[in-house]
Amino acid sequence: MNKAKISVSMMCSNLVDLKRTVEIFEEEHIEYLHIDVMDGSFVPNFGLGSDYIRGLRELTNIPLDIHMMVTSPEYKFRWIGIRETDIVSIHYESTTQIQRALDWLAEIGCRRFLAINPATPIYVLEEVLDYIDGINLLMVNPGFAGQKIVPSTLKKAEKLMLFLKEHGKEDIQVEVDGNITFENASKLRHIGADIFVAGTSSVFLGAIDSYRKNILELKKAIN
Repeated sequence: MNKAKISVSMMCSNLVDLKRTVEIFEEEHIEYLHIDVMDGSFVPNFGLGSDYIRGLRELTNIPLDIHMMVTSPEYKFRWIGIRETDIVSIHYESTTQIQRALDWLAEIGCRRFLAINPATPIYVLEEVLDYIDGINLLMVNPGFAGQKIVPSTLKKAEKLMLFLKEHGKEDIQVEVDGNITFENASKLRHIGADIFVAGTSSVFLGAIDSYRKNILELKKAIN
C-alpha cells in the first residue's frame, strides 16, 4: 500500500488567516493543497480561480491538487498555470473529449487523475486506465463543502480497488474527496485509498488554533 497523503481543501480555508494557515500546513508537511475550480455550470457553485491560484503559489511551494469541476476543461487548462508537480483531476462527466483532455495534460507532465461522481459507474474508467495516474473518487456530489457522505460510495471504493486489481492497475492511486471525517478516513484507508481530501470534516474543524491537532488526528487515522 502506498504512503497515505493529505490534500487540504482550500475552499474551506478562512481568507483572513490564509498566510498563517499555509505556514501551518508547511510546518506539518501537508503533501497537497486541494483547489476546487468551479464554473457555476458543471456544478451549481463558483470556486477558486486562476487569480487565487497565482496568489497561493506566491505563498508556498506545496504542490497543488487541482480539481477541475468545470464544463469542457480541455479548453480551460491554459488559464490555470499548471505545473509538473501538480495533480490535475478532470471529471469524466464534464466533457465528451476525455482523451483529448488527458493528452493535453500529458504535455505538461503533471499527474493526471480522472474524477467520477457518486452515481457514475466504475466501468467508465476501463478505456483510460493506461492514460491516468490516479482516480478521484467523489464521496459526495460535487459543488459544496460540508455535505454528508453518500453511503453507497464506501462500497463503491471497495469495488474500485477490486476493479484496479483485476485490470493489473494497482499502481493507480485513489483519492477520496467529500466528508472525509476521521472515521471515514480510517475506513477508506483500510479499503486502500491513498490521498485524502481534508475539509470541514477534519482539518478545518474549529478555528485555526485547532488545525495542528486536527492534522495529527487525521494522520493517525490513515497511518
